[in-house]
Amino acid sequence: MMEIKKGINSKYVYFLFTLPALILYSVFYVWPVFTGLYYSFTDWNGLSKKYNIIGFKNYINILKDDRFRNSISLTFFYTILLVVFVMAIALALALLLNSKIKHRNLYRAIYFFPAILSLVTVGLIWNQIFYSVIPSIGKSLNISWLSHNILGNAKTAIFGVLIVNVWQGIAIPMVIILAGLQSVPTDLYEAALLDGASAWDKFKNITFPHIVPVLNVALVITMKAGFTVFDYIQAMTGGGPGYATESIGILIYKHGMTEMKFGYGAAESFILFLIIALISFIQMKYLDKKGA
Repeated sequence: MMEIKKGINSKYVYFLFTLPALILYSVFYVWPVFTGLYYSFTDWNGLSKKYNIIGFKNYINILKDDRFRNSISLTFFYTILLVVFVMAIALALALLLNSKIKHRNLYRAIYFFPAILSLVTVGLIWNQIFYSVIPSIGKSLNISWLSHNILGNAKTAIFGVLIVNVWQGIAIPMVIILAGLQSVPTDLYEAALLDGASAWDKFKNITFPHIVPVLNVALVITMKAGFTVFDYIQAMTGGGPGYATESIGILIYKHGMTEMKFGYGAAESFILFLIIALISFIQMKYLDKKGA
């Protein structure tokens, strides 16, 4: 009887330990999400105490909005490029840093260093690099295409942002993949070596199947970073020149905070949420099958 009571009491103790985190999560995440969903059905401007319930009018208008479609197209394009470059480079670096090379712990620290920097700080630093450093180098070397600020051209500005995001964004996926590589049983490689398997055969038949779960995690993180990109663009271009780098995150911010269309911006954010949730679900199902 005493053991049963102790079991019950321990459950209450565990619950009390989790209660502060549960309260914080509810206050700062769950409540804002449901509040934002409510306001997406209104015409609230973000400041006024009065607003009207307008149903799905915001969502209908968004689907007809060329500016929204352009920002979604840009965000998809940006996300695809970000995922391809980040995952490829992160995987290559993880394989390299998992091999027996000198000073590999130093190299791991160097490649992870960008991850600890603020996104806005990185954006501002690279903004100055693109604005003054690279054009100066281009002029001194008499290279015309390198003599101009890549962020000042509507056709190339998004690629400038992408370069910075890839530079900083490979750190976390690289560490995740590296952890997955270190969990692969070494005896499998030894057996493959005895069978005369090539490096590609070992990667395809041993390494890849074992790291699919971590690739899944890294892919979701990178994809989310692409769809929700904001800090880099805000710090480097502000969505310009014109609307050349106006991602969906920047558009939601402008509608909600500067153009005083909070309800409209909230509706856009929930459409983005549904897009990310759907793509993540499909991607995880696909990779789970590949790893099976």
